[in-house]
Amino acid sequence: MKLRPLTGAITALITPFKDQQVAFDDLKQLVEFQIKGGINGLVPVGTTGESPTLDHEEHMEVIRAVVAYSRRRVPVIAGTGSNSTREAMELTTLSHEAGADAMLVVAPYYNKPSQEGLFLHFEAIADCTDRPIILYSIPGRCGIEISVGVVERLARKYPHVRWIKEAGGSVERVDLLKQAMGKDLTVLSGDDSLTLPFMSVGAEGVISVASNLMPKEVTLLTRLALENDFARASKLHRKLFPTFKALFLEPNPVPIKVALARAGIIETPEVRQPLSPITAVNEKALVAALVALGK
Repeated sequence: MKLRPLTGAITALITPFKDQQVAFDDLKQLVEFQIKGGINGLVPVGTTGESPTLDHEEHMEVIRAVVAYSRRRVPVIAGTGSNSTREAMELTTLSHEAGADAMLVVAPYYNKPSQEGLFLHFEAIADCTDRPIILYSIPGRCGIEISVGVVERLARKYPHVRWIKEAGGSVERVDLLKQAMGKDLTVLSGDDSLTLPFMSVGAEGVISVASNLMPKEVTLLTRLALENDFARASKLHRKLFPTFKALFLEPNPVPIKVALARAGIIETPEVRQPLSPITAVNEKALVAALVALGK
């Protein structure tokens, strides 16, 4: 499989539900909406896709469906992370067989392994595929950060482990990663509101929640930044920023599902427990931000 660029705007897809079952018709419509909007890639069954509450069979069904719906028009990056190394290896192998272009592998959550444990975890997963693995560092959810040293060790050993989704909220951390590895590491923002600041110090794009709703706008933002047109990118960032913040008034993906249902892209904003429906106060604030943006 020919490697395609994993840069620019990549959507962390929500998993639509109807009556608490995966709504595959809505998922297909969402994928088409993304591709027509010019998106650079799709991530099914990341955290935004509610991977913690999808069972193993559903997890793989969603990945296979997105691979089929996308028809090779954009890269599909399967979410295959787990706090069980064995499970992450299995999901990675199955996703490779399903035709995923790459894998997004989050740091093990709750276990809180040492940095050596992290290296061994990702090493075992990297041995399951020769397709790109995007490391995913999100200490706020996992309780640990993938150190710069571990990223360097993995990249030295595996040419297909030279990407990282950085969701630690630190521009300094992105700068340190790029200082350490330069062009040998592709950094992708994990926070919509920090995409432009991260790209100003060398990140190459974003794995975005907001692009579920506005793929054209987020794609344009990353394209302008990649072209070093930071004047226009900053103007667009400021326009989008209130909506970026409103989409995280409650735990992701609760607000983005409300926005997508309101736009008619999916039928219902259903989430699975332990997530709960949006509160009236936060829905009002979210809608106000969307209306102000013309959405």
